[in-house]
Amino acid sequence: MKQDMIVVLDLGSTENTVVARQIRDLGVYSEIHPHDITVEELNKLENVKGIILNGGANRVVDGVAVDVAPEIYTCGYPVISIDHPTAKCEKQYAALLDEAEMKAFLFDVCKAEANWNMKNFIEDQVELVRRQVGDKKVLLALSGGVDSSVVAALLLKAIGDQLTCVHVNHGLMRKDESESVVDVFRNQLNANLIYVDATERFLGKLENVADPEQKRKIIGGEFIRVFEEEARKLEGIDFLGQGTIYPDIIESGTKTAKMVKSHHNVGGLPEDLQFELVEPLKQLFKDEVRAAGVELGLPAHMVYRQPFPGPGLGVRCLGAITRDRLEAVRESDAILREEFAKAGLDKKVWQYFTVVPDFKSVGMKNHQRSFDYTVIIRAINTIDAMTATIERLDWDILEVITNRILAEVPNVNRVCYDMSPKPPATIEFE
Repeated sequence: MKQDMIVVLDLGSTENTVVARQIRDLGVYSEIHPHDITVEELNKLENVKGIILNGGANRVVDGVAVDVAPEIYTCGYPVISIDHPTAKCEKQYAALLDEAEMKAFLFDVCKAEANWNMKNFIEDQVELVRRQVGDKKVLLALSGGVDSSVVAALLLKAIGDQLTCVHVNHGLMRKDESESVVDVFRNQLNANLIYVDATERFLGKLENVADPEQKRKIIGGEFIRVFEEEARKLEGIDFLGQGTIYPDIIESGTKTAKMVKSHHNVGGLPEDLQFELVEPLKQLFKDEVRAAGVELGLPAHMVYRQPFPGPGLGVRCLGAITRDRLEAVRESDAILREEFAKAGLDKKVWQYFTVVPDFKSVGMKNHQRSFDYTVIIRAINTIDAMTATIERLDWDILEVITNRILAEVPNVNRVCYDMSPKPPATIEFE
C-alpha cells in the first residue's frame, strides 16, 4: 500500500527531524528534502500530499536568505511555513505546530491518510528493492549490528538467494562479536555468508592515523575495497546493500546545516565505487529500524542489541589506534556489557560503551607507581539518536564496573564516567 507523504523542506531549521517525527507519530509518512528541490524532483516523489517550509536559524547561507523556487508555491500542493516569512503559502506559523494544528494540516487540508506503519513500509521497500535489483545480485555489508541485520532480513524477504552477505572482521569488533555474527546468520538464518578476517589489513592502514574523520574515511573506503575483492570472486554482483539510516544522512550535512561528522556509509565511500547502492532503511530513524526488525520477525536479542558504529572500536580507541589501547577498549566494553546485563540495565539504557583516550596518567597498581591509560564509560538514552541524555547510574554499580576494569584490564589505572548530553556532545567521541 503506497503511503501518503508530507515533504518537509529545509530552509534553515535546526528542528527538521522534530517536525518529521511529529508527522510520522501521527501516522503519516514524512521526508526531509533541501530547500532548492525542483518541481520536477518533487513530482517524482510518490503520494505527496503537502509541503512544510521549515525555516530557522540557518536560513541565511553565504549572506543570502534561502527560499524555495517560486513555482513550489503554485505547483498544486498545500504549503504552510514554520518560522519562514512568506506571503505565498496557505498559513504561516512562528514556531512548531502543536498536535491539533498539525492534525488539521495533515488530515483536513492535505487529506492525508494515517497509513504510515512498518507493515506498509516494508511492503513498499520490498517492491522498490525488487524493482531496483531485478534478477541481479546484491552484496551486503553485514556487521551484525541492528541496521545491517534489519537490511539483511528485508533483502532476504525481497530477493532471497540473490543476496550474499559479507562479514568483515576488521579487528575493531567487540569481544566475540564476529563469532556471534557467523553463528546467527550462517547457522540460524541460513544466509549466504562470506567471512573475511581483515584485521591486519585494517590496522596497517590505520597505523599512526589520529584524525577521526580520516580514520572513518579509511575504514569506510577499505570496507568497500574488501567488498570489491569479494565481488570479483562472485558472478553478477551489481549492487551493494547498505544499512544507512536517516540520522547518518542528516549528520553528514545538508545545504543549510554543517556536517557533524561523516558516516562510513555516507561520506566515506570512494568516488570510483563500482556498485549501485541499495539502501532500504535510509529514511528510518533508529527506533523505526528496530520496529522494522520486529515486523520482519528477527529475534529480540538481535533487534535490541547495542548500537555499534560502522568503524567499530576504531572510533572508541581515541586518536591513533594502538593494539594495547584497542584491547583495553574491547575488554572494558565486555565488562561493562556483562555488568549492565546482570543489573537489568541492558533493557533500560539505549547505548553504553567504553572509550580509551590517547593519554596516560600516573597511578598505583600492584603497590607500585603506574603510568597507564584511562577508561571512560558512556551510557545514554535517546529515541532517534539526534539528541541524548545521560543515564544516572547507581554508585554501587559504577563501583563494581570500575573495580573489575581496574583489576582485569591491563594498562589501565583510572575509570571515568561521561556526564555529557547530546548536544553539545555527540553519542560517540569521534
